Amino acid sequence: QVQLVESGGGLVQAGGSLRLSCAASGSFFSINSMDWYRQPPGKQREWVAVSTSGRSTDYADYVKGRFTIFRDNAKNMVYLQMNSLQPEDTAVYYCNAVVTTLSTIGRVTRDYWGQGTQVTVSS
Repeated sequence: QVQLVESGGGLVQAGGSLRLSCAASGSFFSINSMDWYRQPPGKQREWVAVSTSGRSTDYADYVKGRFTIFRDNAKNMVYLQMNSLQPEDTAVYYCNAVVTTLSTIGRVTRDYWGQGTQVTVSS
């Protein structure tokens, strides 16, 4: 019903910047909060940032001051601007959205995941 597609990953040198994009498509009533997660090599997935339906934001401590999450509700997209990238930021980055859809039961709210985009930061 809902598909999230990330883009913008790639290889960048330490200190550089990247902007990740996540586009939501499909049939849905509304998109509520949107999050970015990442999974470094050999580690479990970890939370990075959130943008709520009220446009408040929050960040993991290790990205505060470097990353910015923002969204374009008209385009159903969320972005992650990443500055001052470090090698430890190397990971697969995932978009997650809490989405309300309509079904025969009624309104259903759940989260959806994108496929991920690779970010590699070299020394």
